[in-house]
Amino acid sequence: MKISVITATYNSAKTILDTLDAVAIQTHTDIEHLVIDGASKDGTIDIVRSHANPQIRLISEPDKGIYDAMNKGFALASGEVVGFLNSDDFYTDARVLEKIVNAFQDPAVDACYADLVYVTPDKSRIVRYWKSKPFTKGDFAKGWCPAHPTFYLRKSLIERLGVFDSSYKMGVDVEFMMRYLESGNIRAVYIPHTLVRMRLGGASNQKYKNIMLQNKEIFTALRKNGVPFSRVWFAVNKVVNRLNQFVVGRIRCHQ
Repeated sequence: MKISVITATYNSAKTILDTLDAVAIQTHTDIEHLVIDGASKDGTIDIVRSHANPQIRLISEPDKGIYDAMNKGFALASGEVVGFLNSDDFYTDARVLEKIVNAFQDPAVDACYADLVYVTPDKSRIVRYWKSKPFTKGDFAKGWCPAHPTFYLRKSLIERLGVFDSSYKMGVDVEFMMRYLESGNIRAVYIPHTLVRMRLGGASNQKYKNIMLQNKEIFTALRKNGVPFSRVWFAVNKVVNRLNQFVVGRIRCHQ
């Protein structure tokens, strides 16, 4: 089973090598690694080219941002299964894609997702642990969603349910997964393992106004996808979930 791993890059020279190596060492080898670069100027392209292998396909041209790049990746992907590995993220071990392929051996499975840990920029310490769970209808109204970098889906679904909606600014990935899970009626399975390590520093987590904008957009997405919700209940659950992630991250850090 061929997997297309899409990595959107822009001036990612400091971190892209970890991402490339994480894909290159996978035990599952039927991989297409699409590196969609936004015309970087810091040496990212040179690093990718210097570590070229038959799995990597590099596209470098100006784009309209990360989700425009990811949508380009969707259009170019030739794998049966498609997922993303951000340019400052990396897999936890060499068997991650093997676990994902195993999940898709059941032809009834449309998508899968797993756990993720946030690490410090130098990768030395786990700060936050994104523990997921099996999905049930209405979970997005409770402030829950899977970790997007662990979300893999069959490419055949994209024609029916669509790509990333760039009319959103901070809630694009949440709306995308909500559309697939809440209103798309797909069958998704939860893999109870940590598959991705993500460096801290995502835009949606950096500023209070970004968090407020993201929540506003999630409410819009909930209405769009026909998911009943309470703003108060959503906010309470989201805060509790986020605090639990930091508490578990500290525990894991000291184990």
